[in-house]
Amino acid sequence: QVQLVESGGGLVQAGGSLKLSCAASRLTFSMFDMGWFRQAPGKEREFVASIPRNGGTNYADSVKGRFTISRVNANNTVYLQMNSLKPEDTAVYSCAAKLGSPGTMTAQYRYWGQGTQVTVSS
Repeated sequence: QVQLVESGGGLVQAGGSLKLSCAASRLTFSMFDMGWFRQAPGKEREFVASIPRNGGTNYADSVKGRFTISRVNANNTVYLQMNSLKPEDTAVYSCAAKLGSPGTMTAQYRYWGQGTQVTVSS
């Protein structure tokens, strides 16, 4: 079945940077819209960024200007470069894949990775 495996999480001080990766397998990666979501303790999962299969990007207002989503179809990988990190960015970050129209809602995405923990200390 489809696999999405995230990596690159860790502990970083406020103001620092991390780059997350999500390696996909057992799917035609170039046909899928890819997204990053995050879930902090006690909160619902929320949209972070997405990159449709045909280009363009979309970001949550809370990360706009600080995070950058990109993809390399030849490597079946989507990335999330996170700069100027804040303690409120602390969460488990998961990548997700979907077909069809671009979207920012959790329910629109069919395949999910297990997530990687990002902790930002103040």
